[in-house]
Amino acid sequence: TVCVLYAFFPIPLKQDRGSVCLTYLCRSGKLCVCVCLVSHFCVIRLGHSYFINWDRKMFCPQCNTAAEARTTTLNEELGQVEYIFSDKTGTLTQNIMSFSKCSINGHAYDVLMVLGNSELDFTSFNPLADPDFCYYDNGLLKSVKLGDLHSHEFFRLLSLCHTVMSEEKKEGELMYKAQSPDEGALVTAARNFGFVFRSRTPGTVTVTELGRPVTYTLLAILDFNNIRKRMSVIVRNPEGRIRLYCKGADTLLFERLHSSNNHLVNITTDHLNEYAGDGLRTLALAYRDLSEEQWEEWSERHRQADRATDCREDRLADIYEHIEQDMMLLGATAIEDKLQEGVPETIAILSLANIKIWVLTGDKQETAVNIGYSCKMLTGDMTEVFIISGNTVLSVREELSSSVPLPLALPPLDPPSSTTLDSISGEFALVINGHSLAHALEADMEGEFVSTACVCRAVICCRVTPLQKALVVELIKKHKKAVTLAIGDGANDVSMIKTAHIGVGISGQEGIQAVLASDYSFSQFRFLQRLLLVHGRWSYLRMCRFLCYFFYKNFAFTMVHFWFGFFCGFSAQTVYDQYFITLYNIVYTSLPVLAMGIFDQDVPEQRSLEYPKLYEPGQLNLLFNKREFFICITQGIYTSVVLFFVPYAILSHGTQGTGEPLADYQTFAVTTATALVIVVSVQIALDTGYWTAINHFFVWGSVGSFFTIMLAMHSQTLFSIFPNQFHFIGSAQSTLVQPLVWLTIVLATVICIVPVLAFRFLKLDLKPQLSDTVRYTQLVRQKTRKPAGRCMGGVRVGGVPEGRLGARGGFRRSGYAFAHQEGFGELITSGKNMRLSSLALANFASRHSSSWIDTLRKKKHSNTHPPQNGSGQKPRSNSTAVVQT
Repeated sequence: TVCVLYAFFPIPLKQDRGSVCLTYLCRSGKLCVCVCLVSHFCVIRLGHSYFINWDRKMFCPQCNTAAEARTTTLNEELGQVEYIFSDKTGTLTQNIMSFSKCSINGHAYDVLMVLGNSELDFTSFNPLADPDFCYYDNGLLKSVKLGDLHSHEFFRLLSLCHTVMSEEKKEGELMYKAQSPDEGALVTAARNFGFVFRSRTPGTVTVTELGRPVTYTLLAILDFNNIRKRMSVIVRNPEGRIRLYCKGADTLLFERLHSSNNHLVNITTDHLNEYAGDGLRTLALAYRDLSEEQWEEWSERHRQADRATDCREDRLADIYEHIEQDMMLLGATAIEDKLQEGVPETIAILSLANIKIWVLTGDKQETAVNIGYSCKMLTGDMTEVFIISGNTVLSVREELSSSVPLPLALPPLDPPSSTTLDSISGEFALVINGHSLAHALEADMEGEFVSTACVCRAVICCRVTPLQKALVVELIKKHKKAVTLAIGDGANDVSMIKTAHIGVGISGQEGIQAVLASDYSFSQFRFLQRLLLVHGRWSYLRMCRFLCYFFYKNFAFTMVHFWFGFFCGFSAQTVYDQYFITLYNIVYTSLPVLAMGIFDQDVPEQRSLEYPKLYEPGQLNLLFNKREFFICITQGIYTSVVLFFVPYAILSHGTQGTGEPLADYQTFAVTTATALVIVVSVQIALDTGYWTAINHFFVWGSVGSFFTIMLAMHSQTLFSIFPNQFHFIGSAQSTLVQPLVWLTIVLATVICIVPVLAFRFLKLDLKPQLSDTVRYTQLVRQKTRKPAGRCMGGVRVGGVPEGRLGARGGFRRSGYAFAHQEGFGELITSGKNMRLSSLALANFASRHSSSWIDTLRKKKHSNTHPPQNGSGQKPRSNSTAVVQT
């Protein structure tokens, strides 16, 4: 406002030095630059936000949800992201489990092999079938209908060995309440193939087998936990036969099979390898017949261990281990935790853009690793996948140190340099559990953890709390000084989203808490590649070009006053008239730079996605830094020198056709102003990479508006209306009709522009950027070509040590994953769950899933504080003690 007032109103004749300097700055337009810069920033950022909101390619028709930019201040940072922190469930996956494949007695039933078949109709075969269940392999249904004993036993196991609760509001309408989505998918599969779980009591399980109701006596549930990685039930059928059914991780279950299963194990292992390679979640199934004497003996030992007052869990584990031996293999299941559409492709493209993706999830390690392989974060081409699972500070430190290969290992006090990290990036992955992460985030170990994690192309943190998610993001912000982005869909992701520089919310099935806390929101993870590689890269490019040109044009404009100051004694007199100073940044040059800042592109959006390497200049901040700023200032100063001294040199000795000299103030002002507007307009025409009708209208319209306004201000009409404001009648008209003036303008323009053209041609020929190469390829080859994939990893020699995963010769990666919690078996057999609501069961699962973190907190609290303070009160527990002490 002060600048505008000084520009429009007369300046007093008597002024002190301070007012003279202020007047000179305001009149010369220097202080107006800040006002124009801020206003241009706001308009450009607002335009970029609207482009995100209007992008139809980021609209999800299934959810009827469009992308939304909830802020206008972070658009250019979308083009500089180096680390993405993502939740898993609901973000990468749909959180929908489906029964996909199975292997029964060595025969694989693979839906992918029979895609030509139509979807099976189970209702005609089974009235109790779930109408939403989809399966296509008719061979499996035929084997059940033909009475294959192995198929019957396979689905009988699935209908009995679980902790699912059933609710039947009316006949035939079953609703399963599963503690984990895996169990729900398996029980639903058994239901559709004729083995329908109907109800349970603390001592019985009722199943409808091929239309015949059967009630089994539930003798015992050998509960699941993370160490056993399996679950078993012992039931007695109506004929009195006792049988143990077991399902669990194939790596542990195969060790407990009878020796007669060796051939079947080899066949099933091949099937499991295939399933694991497809990223499916696998379980092996087995059974064992028990005699009455074996059951009575084991039951008594189990009763004694259950009543033990010391080491109860260890005693029960030994008892379970004793009975789960010499089992007979039935087969294996493969469940698909459906990824969202386009997740593997998105992660692959973002990885090629040198963006590192970390998955921070509360799920189990096996589940997270399987999803890692499904979405191609983890690949068989990787040299190694390091597993960090230590329970103590020393063990975690040792595992972190041993994770780095010996040639790359460095002392803890000498972390690897960025050059070293870049040279080995892309060959390794890191998987760390929540209890290990709690130690790794401690102050004396966080540097080593960051150094090791940044060597890896992908990092997966499992069993982490919302607080740990936020601390991991904060750790990278602290040590790497990189732009971070966090994306999630639930309330447990809010802290992570708020901690990162940029927060993205997925509007999914877990509410809108993440969306409300985010800066950007959409409904599918795959839209992230478009948000970053198209909108983010363009926003960064446009903002950088806008800043470079803005500083150039204002230095070219302002420094002319500086040179003129040597001739006017740095008085309040300006080289331009006051209206030109006012309108230069408002009318003559504002709209062209706005059009470039809003619409400009270097390559089309398709090429931005085809060539992810185009994203790297933003990460390295190559387009606007100290060097680029210095170049802009230098070019602006050079332009100002040319615009002042070339007209000064020519007009000081020039004459009109009538012989009158041209060396007057108004002729010089009009000539310099005209040359300035033409030069900066030609310069923005050279800087614009993508021309639209709006760009043409603004650029050439601004030049036209300059001549129109200038001629109007020097006209007789305005003088007659405002005689005190417009003193120089006809100055513009008499100046612009002189051939020498136009020669001066053309000469000044050529001297300003030719060096720029020469420099750009040389740079394009000697050191072209990738965007230049892409544009050249488009011109030379009309047929586009997709970039080749990046080869990662190397040959690993030798075996794979414990705690590491790999896909090299002879090593089989287990696809086991089972999102189940310990304790539900005891809850069912005690009958307590029959009196609990489903909400109470959910609360039980939530409390139990965080029991390890509570235990660790109590241990650390007891080690660092006395049990009571001086006042006799217990010391207060701090929720951050796990990761901050």
